[in-house]
Amino acid sequence: MDLNFQNGEELFQFILLGILIFFTLILLIVVLNIFMTLKAVLNEKAGIKTEPFTLNNFWDRFNSLKPMSEEKDILLDHDYDGIKELDNHLPPWWLGMFYGGIVFGVVYLLNYHVWHWSPLQAEEYEIAMAEAAEIKAAGSDVAVSSIDENNVELLTATADLETGELIYTGNCAVCHGAAGEGGVGPNLTDEYWLHGGSISDIYKTIVHGVPEKGMIAWEGTLKPKDIQQVSSFIKTLEGSNPPNGKAPQGEIYTPEEAPATDAAEEAPAEELASVE
Repeated sequence: MDLNFQNGEELFQFILLGILIFFTLILLIVVLNIFMTLKAVLNEKAGIKTEPFTLNNFWDRFNSLKPMSEEKDILLDHDYDGIKELDNHLPPWWLGMFYGGIVFGVVYLLNYHVWHWSPLQAEEYEIAMAEAAEIKAAGSDVAVSSIDENNVELLTATADLETGELIYTGNCAVCHGAAGEGGVGPNLTDEYWLHGGSISDIYKTIVHGVPEKGMIAWEGTLKPKDIQQVSSFIKTLEGSNPPNGKAPQGEIYTPEEAPATDAAEEAPAEELASVE
């Protein structure tokens, strides 16, 4: 039983259902009590003796057993080593379970194998796997859509670079040249950049475009993952020196280097003491 409530309304409905069942049971007990009281009063007026309720009486009635005073009426005419047999009926609860099992089996057969109202185990597995795939895909879409110029990373996998090359050829080569040598747009193979040469700068330039230079914003055409892939491919063009390269534009881009660590700070305290 799944008791994972999605919201407060579902929890409220579950609690309300429990309250309704509780009061229904109380009402049923009250009605039965009134019925038994009326029955006792009517039997008393009619001169019929009413036996008080006991667990033994209840058990005999529940199992459809005859009282011991009437067992001679259902005694069979044979015995086994002095052991006689009574012709008792099957208990009502047993018969109820037996016939209930038959009804359940028929309904189960019609439901799963004739009318196919409910899926079989194999079908339930396929449905669960499809739902899991949708959830996984939705999670991947969220992760991909969260890429921006602040957290984009350089891709180096061959598959990503090949995809980036396809995107470049289909969208960027018309302005920047098939090999990145430049055309209407600047040369992408030298170390000069107009808007920065880091992976973040390239990603940002592609996303927002440069309208004053005629470059459109690609964020409405390409997905964030596509832009990351083509940006990473563009980084691989640097230094390729294709023929007919356009003259450099912009400023030389120098990658930021990690700050050097002061050797004196890394030296052990003992060495510093010995130097002094």
